[in-house]
Amino acid sequence: MNYINVLTIAGSDSGGGAGIQADLKTFSALGCFGTSVITAVTAQNTMGVRSVHGIPAEMIKDQLQAVLDDIAPVAIKIGMINRAEVVQVIEKELKTYNQYVPVILDPVMVATSGDRLIEPDTVIELVGKLFPLVTLVTPNIDEAIILSGQEIHNLADMITAGRKIIGKGAKAVLIKGGHLIGPIIYDVFISGNDAPVVLESAFITSKNLHGTGCTLSSAIAAEMAKGNALLVAIKNAKDYISQALQAGCEVKTGKGNGPLNHFFEPLKLIIQ
Repeated sequence: MNYINVLTIAGSDSGGGAGIQADLKTFSALGCFGTSVITAVTAQNTMGVRSVHGIPAEMIKDQLQAVLDDIAPVAIKIGMINRAEVVQVIEKELKTYNQYVPVILDPVMVATSGDRLIEPDTVIELVGKLFPLVTLVTPNIDEAIILSGQEIHNLADMITAGRKIIGKGAKAVLIKGGHLIGPIIYDVFISGNDAPVVLESAFITSKNLHGTGCTLSSAIAAEMAKGNALLVAIKNAKDYISQALQAGCEVKTGKGNGPLNHFFEPLKLIIQ
């Protein structure tokens, strides 16, 4: 017997709602065994990010090699990478890894609070070195604006931006439309030259949105690790996100933007 191993390469959130913490909760909730490589430590809570400390690139390499050499993942999620040298380490190790696994890249650039989490030169490295290696890129609206170089105000803009991101070397892109407020949330999936697929979900009124992007990308990785095709994995992950948002919308955690309820099923958080 073996667990379904999924690796997350991301930053640590001391508030527990996003980053490595959200990824590991998501893997567990979806029946997978999570391993991790920590790229940065953030001092943050539900109110915002206070400071970011990058883990030395050599230590990141050691973490990666330790996991890949022993606990082989069947899917990988990449989150916060805030320095160019870290991109280079990840690129080299992914190329060295001797088996194909799906890789989901969540290009974390801006926190829910609006704090910028990535250095400008890292964006160039991210696009040039990692886009060709990954299965899917999952930017939110703010990140898609940075990656595509255009403003996004509606669904048509999302599709245009997605095409531009594909043009920069991404194999497939899922632009998350949650920042465009409305009764319906539209996400846009584009793969290669195929026609865009527009995915709809109901807007859930909640201030507990911290870690939504991290959770979605790690849920996609978990679903692919379980053998689902990419678009099926995306749809399953979106369903999980909707239920986790709904289950956590009335819970008060901290003074600001709280987390989702990752364990609404099969476990339920004890709410006092």
